Amino acid sequence: MPTGLFDARAVIEAVRDRRATVEGVAAFAAGLADGRVTDAQAGAFAMAVLLNGVSEEVRVALTRAMRDSGDVMRWDLPGPAIDKHSTGGVGDSISLLLAPALAECGAYVPMVSGRGLGHTGGTLDKLESIPGYGVEVTEARFHALVAEVGCAIVSATGRIAPADKRLYAIRDVTGTVESVDLITASILSKKLAAGLDALVLDVKVGSGAFLPSVQQAQALAHALVSTANGAGCKTSALITDMDRPLALTAGNGLEVAEVMDTLTGRAVTPRLVDLTCALGGEVLALCGLADDAGQGAGRIRAALDSGAAAERFGRMVAAQGGPADFVSRYADHLAPAPVIRDVPAPHAASVVRIDTRAVGTAVVHLGGGRMKGGDAVDPRVGFSALAAPGDAVGPGAPLARVHAADDASAERAIAALQAAFVLGEAPAPVPLVQERVA
Repeated sequence: MPTGLFDARAVIEAVRDRRATVEGVAAFAAGLADGRVTDAQAGAFAMAVLLNGVSEEVRVALTRAMRDSGDVMRWDLPGPAIDKHSTGGVGDSISLLLAPALAECGAYVPMVSGRGLGHTGGTLDKLESIPGYGVEVTEARFHALVAEVGCAIVSATGRIAPADKRLYAIRDVTGTVESVDLITASILSKKLAAGLDALVLDVKVGSGAFLPSVQQAQALAHALVSTANGAGCKTSALITDMDRPLALTAGNGLEVAEVMDTLTGRAVTPRLVDLTCALGGEVLALCGLADDAGQGAGRIRAALDSGAAAERFGRMVAAQGGPADFVSRYADHLAPAPVIRDVPAPHAASVVRIDTRAVGTAVVHLGGGRMKGGDAVDPRVGFSALAAPGDAVGPGAPLARVHAADDASAERAIAALQAAFVLGEAPAPVPLVQERVA
């Protein structure tokens, strides 16, 4: 559609009347990026999409156009460029294990990550608990890091999917965040701008997930997979459990310490390893570095068990400005919280259920996340030794340990965590990986 003929109102009316076109949404995305679309028009478009949805063909076109509204990276590497994306959870530090493990398997991982959003933690906030680690790099430096180390985890530049940046901010204030079509286009426009050959998606389901119901998670997973493949990127998804924190910790520096314990073999968290292997196996098979997901998972496990992934992680940290001896001395480099206390269980019983969203919110209130944009994040705070469903708790077996900046914060966090746990008879176990979507 030539610039002079662009009519934002006509596009909005078409979506409103369920006759949206590929050409119309593509032009609208371009208008978002260059300012021809007003905030009011963007809000009306988002509401029309939320209420009426769009076809798969139109969703693919919107995703492509939002991707192409800014820079799209091109790679000239001796192996495939691949990545993973999670829809967000609590205690989810998989990216820190998966990126170096994939690099050990011959892949290149240009991981453009985000910060904490709401009750969910952010990969960049976790990495910034490492002294000196820099997430803001130029595109040229990003290319050099990926080529030299095999993996790099950075923040997006302002030139990555600017149409999405504009629309996302408007969705946040117009009650249109929950649209599966817009969530899909938002996630994939940024990921596909990284020039990926293959992508694996971790779609969370449960009390700590952005979309907690099974039906919502399935709808999002199918939309993401079909759209990414339609846009030319080989993609599959796993729907995984977020009815409990993924790991034993929740909080930026604490999660990094748990990752390092696992990478070095000092104290391995099985759920972290299992999900890293499952996701890694999927994407290695997609990009041709494994015959199937099972073989790929075995290669990831070998990279973790051998210590090679730990060494690769150390190289990434040093290359991005962190300590050269981080792998061997991570406990010395990660600052402890001033106040560390047990969270006692109200009585002896088993953990039946956890309100995982409440756990993440308690971390935010400790200072481990942002109450509003621009807030500073305290990397020291959070919870460790979190009990899981089925665990026996009571005298001598606390629900967790709180790490806080002061006694008052610790007291509030203890009360919040006690309220998040339901105690009683041990429940049936829930599988970590619940469904594969391809």
